[in-house]
Amino acid sequence: MTDKANHFKTALEENGISITDWARQRGFNVRTVYGVLRGELKAKRGVSHKIAVAAGLKPQPRKAS
Repeated sequence: MTDKANHFKTALEENGISITDWARQRGFNVRTVYGVLRGELKAKRGVSHKIAVAAGLKPQPRKAS
């Protein structure tokens, strides 16, 4: 896991939230969330990218003009 992923996981644990609960509350597939956190999914586009942004692993994308 990356430092950002570790920080995200620690923050959830400190607040008593499981990764599964976090994923389900946001409508994400739990296995996909774990794949992003482990670095198995590149999160360059699509759902994996949305997960990475929601978890704070990647910055919010700028809107194309």
